[in-house]
Amino acid sequence: MRNFRRSSSNSNSNSDNRNRGFSGHGNNQRRGFSSNFGRRGRGGRGQATFDPTHLIIQSGINKQAELVEKVEYQPSNQFSDFALSDQLKKNIASRGYTSPTPIQDQIIPHILEGRDVVGIANTGTGKTAAFLLPLLNKVLNNNNEKVLIIAPTRELALQVRDELMAFSRGMRIFSTLVIGGASIGRQIESLKRGQHFVIGTPGRIKDLNQRRKIRFEDFTNIVLDEVDRMLDMGFVHEIREIIKCLPQDRQSLFFSATMTPRVQEIMKGFLTDPVSITIKSKDTSTNVTQEIVKIKGREKIEVLHELLKTDGFEKVLVFGRTKRGTEKISMELKNRGFKADAIHGNKSQGQRQRALRDFKENYLQILVATDVISRGLDIDNVSHVINFDLPESYEDYIHRIGRTGRADKTGVALTFID
Repeated sequence: MRNFRRSSSNSNSNSDNRNRGFSGHGNNQRRGFSSNFGRRGRGGRGQATFDPTHLIIQSGINKQAELVEKVEYQPSNQFSDFALSDQLKKNIASRGYTSPTPIQDQIIPHILEGRDVVGIANTGTGKTAAFLLPLLNKVLNNNNEKVLIIAPTRELALQVRDELMAFSRGMRIFSTLVIGGASIGRQIESLKRGQHFVIGTPGRIKDLNQRRKIRFEDFTNIVLDEVDRMLDMGFVHEIREIIKCLPQDRQSLFFSATMTPRVQEIMKGFLTDPVSITIKSKDTSTNVTQEIVKIKGREKIEVLHELLKTDGFEKVLVFGRTKRGTEKISMELKNRGFKADAIHGNKSQGQRQRALRDFKENYLQILVATDVISRGLDIDNVSHVINFDLPESYEDYIHRIGRTGRADKTGVALTFID
């Protein structure tokens, strides 16, 4: 459990509370916040949650051993070794990439050979480039190739599209992003022009197919990304319907962080003689210090306020459980003078993109979000992840804290416990 220091102006007050985390910041009922702020789900009923206290304690005990065991991966290839076009290699080099990550090193050669592939790897392992680069090369060599990429959330789909545009600069390869929260009319107009890549979320893709604006049988390449997350979000029916309509002659790429029975069921009907690549990685990064903050009946928002005033809390991602609760946290932080915004399912796509962009570009100190952004997103230099509300599962906890301590940098994950 973490012991926090107050700022110097308050250092003499409530000193007996230092070993219990932060004390309250004043009037606990101001601005209408009740004493159970942020503790309940919809309708006031409790939801299933994962308490990481035991995990965090064990992580602290084993941290020394984990650091000793860490061995740097030595790739078999450099990007210059892959059978990619000169223009694509130039674009890769312009982004500063020289050595592939383990999943890129092991999967790219198989995709270039035309094999179906299963990639089991956590987020943040570089799998987006692992499938985009060989598919871009394939389209560049054959203009009739069409690629459909399905991701679980708008933010992940947008990130894939942005990566695609960066890698395809100067190659006259065209794409359309089809996601909810954005104009479907504009997406339809874009699709009419004919696109090499269509990237989207299951719901909007299904909607466009029902309107006969997307024909699944036209796609010669299909990527299912973050399959376990899509199933968790309830898209199993949409995924099955899409797979049922795909042409038999296709290349299929399948990526998931976990291999559950439901994921295996989807995989069996999707792939033909696939190559399976599993990237072994620790569930929790040794770069992330995991600690708990015991609330003990105090207001969570007051504890959060005191944390955010502390030195070092420069770029903070706060996770709430519900859309309403997340918005409430964000508004209260704004009222208290913090530079904060929120991302959740009730926000328009424009609002979500703006909040994420402002956080990435350091215009915001705090981004409050539901688990909609807990997976896959690359946000540089997040100093702290704070679990204001407990995650619903172990997997959600791992994905949340994985937003910090990335790219060999260190980070801190704090979890509020009553």
